[in-house]
Amino acid sequence: MKIVKKLEINGIVQGVGFRPFVYQLAEAHKLCGRVANTSTGVSIHIEGTSTAVDNFSRKLTENPPPLAEITHVKIEPATSKGYTEFLIEKSQAKGNRLTLISPDMSICADCLKELHDPLDRRYHYPFINCTNCGPRYTIIDDIPYDRPKTSMRHFQMCARCQSEYDDPMDRRFHAQPNACPACGPQVQLHDNRGEKLSSENPVADAVAFLKAGHILAVKGLGGFHLVVDAENQPAVETLRRRKRREEKPLAVMSYDLAAIRHYAGARPEEEKLLLSSQRPIVLLPKKAPHVLAESVAPHSRYYGVMLPYTPLHDMLLKGSFKALVMTSGNMREGPIAIDNQDALARLGAMADYFLLHNRDIYLRSDDSVVKTINGKARFFRRSRGYVPRPVFLKRALKPILACGAELKNTICVTRGNQAFVSQHVGDLENLATYRFFCKTIQHLKRILDIEPEYIACDMHPDYLSTRYAREQENIAVQEIQHHHAHIVACMAENQVEDPLIGLAFDGTGYGSDGRIWGGEILWAHLDRFERLGHIAYVPMPGSAAAIKEPWRMAVSYLHQAYGKKLLQLELPFINIVGRRKVETIIEMIEKKINSPHTSSLGRLFDGVAVMIGLREYVAYEGQAAIALEMLADPSTQGLYDYDVSQGDMLEIHPEPIVKGVVDDIGKQVHPSEISMKFHNTLVRMFAEICVDIRMDTGQKRVALSGGVFQNALLLSGLTKGLEKKGFEVLSHTQVPTNDGGISLGQAVIADAMLSK
Repeated sequence: MKIVKKLEINGIVQGVGFRPFVYQLAEAHKLCGRVANTSTGVSIHIEGTSTAVDNFSRKLTENPPPLAEITHVKIEPATSKGYTEFLIEKSQAKGNRLTLISPDMSICADCLKELHDPLDRRYHYPFINCTNCGPRYTIIDDIPYDRPKTSMRHFQMCARCQSEYDDPMDRRFHAQPNACPACGPQVQLHDNRGEKLSSENPVADAVAFLKAGHILAVKGLGGFHLVVDAENQPAVETLRRRKRREEKPLAVMSYDLAAIRHYAGARPEEEKLLLSSQRPIVLLPKKAPHVLAESVAPHSRYYGVMLPYTPLHDMLLKGSFKALVMTSGNMREGPIAIDNQDALARLGAMADYFLLHNRDIYLRSDDSVVKTINGKARFFRRSRGYVPRPVFLKRALKPILACGAELKNTICVTRGNQAFVSQHVGDLENLATYRFFCKTIQHLKRILDIEPEYIACDMHPDYLSTRYAREQENIAVQEIQHHHAHIVACMAENQVEDPLIGLAFDGTGYGSDGRIWGGEILWAHLDRFERLGHIAYVPMPGSAAAIKEPWRMAVSYLHQAYGKKLLQLELPFINIVGRRKVETIIEMIEKKINSPHTSSLGRLFDGVAVMIGLREYVAYEGQAAIALEMLADPSTQGLYDYDVSQGDMLEIHPEPIVKGVVDDIGKQVHPSEISMKFHNTLVRMFAEICVDIRMDTGQKRVALSGGVFQNALLLSGLTKGLEKKGFEVLSHTQVPTNDGGISLGQAVIADAMLSK
């Protein structure tokens, strides 16, 4: 018996080989009909026997193409159109555009095989790709995802590429970036003045330059990298000096897992991440001894490692290097360069040579960074390979634009039960990054066809993201408290809506009382929160200067514990910094001069790190706290005393912890033991506080969020400690626990407030 069905498929189903997959499936079941891309996904009209149609419909979702993700299938009866064959139709653009865009994906095994096959016409062609791999998000300008709406529109396919593109049985059917050496983009070598170098093989010459110790700027998938041989100590030091990146670890790329094993260890779950089609940077423990230059990641136990994700990367690395430094092509916290001329202008003082190509990048996208903690991948930065894949929420939200925080900024737009968190924008501290922020908003609104009805932002009046929100006309603005947004982001990605205990720990966040928060215990609802407790306020002498000079925070905590007698303590940092400077800070604290109050746990980490002699000054955010974590000896079991008082709310007094640390320093206890005792104390203390709150509320669920939870010892220890006491613990696996996840929380809170 012949039946007719219409199927509407939603999800990531464009630009991923879904239509040829449907075509081949229909052919296998001897069905007639049509398939087409639409503004909402893929539409299928199918005619055939009842058994064949049922089998087709079932297999459609059982084994879709590698990059496809089906989120919804609607099947309904249809009227026969008398088709005698199955065909792929041109894209249909009508109605609301609800399709999902695939992230950029690494080169697949089939293309990699062709890349290194001397008999293949794409042998050593740096832009080889197919429907299962290659650029997507960074080259798309609009939807439906067709070649004229990508940066490949400038390249006319040759007859052979066009034949592949038109053949539903070919792996490159409607692969929008499809090209070959005869018709596609090309690479060129330039010097740092912009002069093109004569080269028959630019990639081979680039490898020779790297071997000679030169620094290259290489145009990749989502932007430029600054590249140098990771085994060449002088070359790495030169890169650091030119980039003015004194100590922050540099990411590296190796050809395969065998190369990585020369300098780092990877567990099975980390190897799986490295080999995934997303190809993030994965933080891996160093091996000793190792082959890489010491200046690649000084004072760290970890390397940030990735495998090649473009054909060009693969060609640079194959058989030539144990690892290449691949750090973002920017100066300090500015956005990475994506345009050739801009790169030559901004990176010319850092790079000796430029490996350029003429395929435009429409939207920059930094490399994603992950670390496995408690056996789960945790984002430190969610960007290339993952964006714009949405976070699926428990329920539908109003169309909202959330502008994120100031540091590690992302933005979020919502559509139904989908929250689209953008790629990493960066720190909104300069005009260039702010322009990228604005461009990202417009790009996501366009390709997702979302026109927000409301806008959410942080409460901090001086954040550029907040100013942007306030400047928008004819749209209601919801201002969201920073730490509430942290906790609700964690709730949202775990699809939890009931109120719970939230531990929000970070370095800085604008509090409802106008002070600097960061060690917060919240009773969190979606639409509101109650502050149950916090770390007792201490002065932050010099305000933002105390972040870059954490010795100031050490003085503040010591002054809180000892008063002026702190000058009598035998602490090395006092002499290193200078007693006169310390006396000046004491005077600032006592006279309340430029010393705003903070409850930040991140600042307490800084202070303890200084006390035990790790760092008086930092070259990047969180460096002192990271050093404290890196130093800790996991075998240490001890604890320090702690003091929690109950007034209007719980208040955690750091003085007993600080005094315990100072006593251990006096007893010449090794700093690694002191660090671990400090971590143990925090775990025990906050677990006990949650038990006390449970006695009053009956609540057995705790959410952990904020940048401090990038600390594996704290996240793992507190998770296990709470679970032993019968709590269900929520933490982040889909968005960063740092401020990169704030925008998601802002959007969900704004919707809840508006609904109420």
